[in-house]
Amino acid sequence: MRIVMRVLIALAVLLALAVAGVVAIGTFVSPATQAPTPAGMPRNEAVYVTMRDGVRIAVDLWYPSGLAAGERVPTLFRATRYVRATRPGVVGRALAALGRLPMDTADVSAFNDAGYVVALIDARGSGASFGTRPVDWSHDERRDFGELADWVARRPWSNGRVGAWGVSYDGNTAELFATTGSSAVRAVAPLFDDFDPTLNLVMPGGVLTKGFLKPWGDATSAMDDNDFCRLAGATGMKCALQRLMLEGSKPVDADAGGRMRDSAVAGHEANYDVFAEVSALVFPRDTMRTLGEPMSAVSPFALGEQLERGAVPMLVRVGWLDAATVNVALGRYFSVNMPQRLEIGPWSHGGANHVDPFLPELTLTDPPVGEQHRQLVDFFDGQLKATPAAEVTREIRYYVMNGGGWRTTSQWPPEAMETVRWYLAEEGGLSRVAPRKEGEDPYTVDTTHTTGATTRWHTQLGGRDVVYADRAAEDRKLLTYTSAPLATDAETTGVPVVSLQVASTHDDGSFHVYLEDVAPDGRVTYVTEGIFRAINRRVSAEAPPYRVFGPHHSYRREDAMPLVPGEVAELAFELQATSVRIRAGHRIRLALAGADRAMFDPVPAGATPTWRVRRGGAGSSYLSLPMQAH
Repeated sequence: MRIVMRVLIALAVLLALAVAGVVAIGTFVSPATQAPTPAGMPRNEAVYVTMRDGVRIAVDLWYPSGLAAGERVPTLFRATRYVRATRPGVVGRALAALGRLPMDTADVSAFNDAGYVVALIDARGSGASFGTRPVDWSHDERRDFGELADWVARRPWSNGRVGAWGVSYDGNTAELFATTGSSAVRAVAPLFDDFDPTLNLVMPGGVLTKGFLKPWGDATSAMDDNDFCRLAGATGMKCALQRLMLEGSKPVDADAGGRMRDSAVAGHEANYDVFAEVSALVFPRDTMRTLGEPMSAVSPFALGEQLERGAVPMLVRVGWLDAATVNVALGRYFSVNMPQRLEIGPWSHGGANHVDPFLPELTLTDPPVGEQHRQLVDFFDGQLKATPAAEVTREIRYYVMNGGGWRTTSQWPPEAMETVRWYLAEEGGLSRVAPRKEGEDPYTVDTTHTTGATTRWHTQLGGRDVVYADRAAEDRKLLTYTSAPLATDAETTGVPVVSLQVASTHDDGSFHVYLEDVAPDGRVTYVTEGIFRAINRRVSAEAPPYRVFGPHHSYRREDAMPLVPGEVAELAFELQATSVRIRAGHRIRLALAGADRAMFDPVPAGATPTWRVRRGGAGSSYLSLPMQAH
C-alpha cells in the first residue's frame, strides 16, 4: 500500500509540474520532520512580532542544527516582499513527510551550517504579515526592521549582533537595516539592489521600463493576494493541481488553520498598484499619489546621512549587465563615507549567470555560486563573530570582460584610464579627430527595433541569464557610427558619456545609445547602453544627491525642457558603466535608436520622430570613453 501511495504521489507531482507549471517561492517548511536542536528548540519556528503601531509581522526563525544549550550566536535577516516561506499543499506535505522536499533554501542552510540563526521576514503588507503597502520600502517598513533587529538581539540565544543580506528587493531591505539606528545591526550585504530604484530600474533616463514593471507588478500583486494560481497563470484544473503542491504563504505556528494569515491577506487589498502609480509619472521625481512624496524619498540614496551615522560595514555586489545598478552603486561608494566593499562582476541579477558577451553562453559564473556564498559567510564572520570586528577595506573589485579578469581599484575610473573623445563623422564614421566639415545625418525612428527578450532589464525578473544576439541585423534599423579597426588591444573601464547635437520633429523623445564591438567578420557584440528622455535635458547646477559621472539632470517637473521641433539641442547623458577589452582589428560602434519595443514605453506614444544628428564643426556630437591602450 505504501508503494502504491508513493507512486500515486509521484504521478500527481509530475502531472502538477508538467501541466500546471507549479510555482514554488520561499521556503518549504515541515517542522515535524526537523530534529530539534541540542538546545531543545525546534529547528524552525514561525511567529508574529508586534510593531509599535500594532501591526504584526511574520518571522521565520531557522536555528543551526547544532545549537547547544546556553550558546549565543549571531542572527542574519532576510526581509522580503516575495513571501518569506510557503506551505505545501496535500501532495507537497506528503512529499515533505517522505523527505522529498527541501526544508530550507541553499543560503539558509549555508548560514545555519556556519553557525547563524536565520530570520526570514514578510515585509509589512505582504506574505502573512499584516499592514498595507503605500509603496515599496516605505518609512514604516524601514522602522519595522530596526524593531525586529532589537527584538532578536534580546533573545536568550542571541549574541546581540545582527546582520542582513538579500538579493534585489531583499538587498534594498538589507541596506535599510543599516539606516535604522539599531546598535544590534553590525553588517549588511545588499546584493544586486537598487540604490535609486526609479532611475536604475523603473525609469532609467526618464523612460519607463514597461516590459519589467508590468509583469513585476502583476506578480507581486498575486503574492500579496496569496493567489499562487494567478502567479502561475493557472486556472481550472491547472489551478487545482497547483494547490496540491502549494497552498500559499506559510502561516505562523500559532495559526495552523491559516485564519490569521487570511485576515492579513485581506488587508493587502489596500496595497498600492505599482504599475498604475509609476506609469502615471511623467518625471522620475514626480510625487506618487499613495506616498505623497517622490519614490526617491524612500530610496536608499535619500538615507545617506543615516548610513554614514550608523557606519555599518557593507558588502555590495552588482553585475555589469544588471539593469542600471552599477552607476548608482559607484555613486554610493563615492558619496557615502562608511566602510564598504563594492564588487562588480560579470553577473546577471543575483549572480547565477556569467554574462560576459564575449564568452560562450553557458560559461559558468565567476566566482561559482558556492564560492560567492562562502565569501559572504567570511564577511559576516568578520563582523558578527570576531572580537574586535575585522576591518573592511574600502575598495572596488571589478571584472574586465573579454579576457581581462578581476582587478582592484580605489578610484573611478581606474588610474590608468584616460578620457578619449570619439567624434561622429561623415559616412557613418567614428573618429578620434574632430571633423572640420559640418554635416548632419537624418534618421527616422524605427519603432520595431529591439534588443531582445533576454536583456539587462529582463534579468531583473527572476535572475535569468543575459544574452544579446549578434546586433548586426538590428543595427541596420539604427543610425550607426563605426571607428576604423583598432591597431592594438584597448581597454575601456568607466562610465561612457555621450553628447548629441540633435534636432527632432517632436518636442520629446527617447534616445537609446548603444556601445558595441564590431568584429572583423562583421559580428556586432553589445557592450553597454544609455537611455535618455529628451524632456529631462536641462543640466542642473545643483549638487547631485550622489556622485554622477556625467552631466547632472534633476528629473524634476520644474526643470522640464522640451525640445523645440526643428531646432538643434544638446542631449548629454551617461551610458551604463562597463569594463571590457576591445581587441586589435575590432572596431568601436555607437548606435542610435529611438525605441526598444521589447522593454521600454515609446516616447512620444504613437509617433515616429525624425531626427537630424549634427556632426563636425563647433557643434559636433561625440562619445567620451575612458580608455587605455595595451
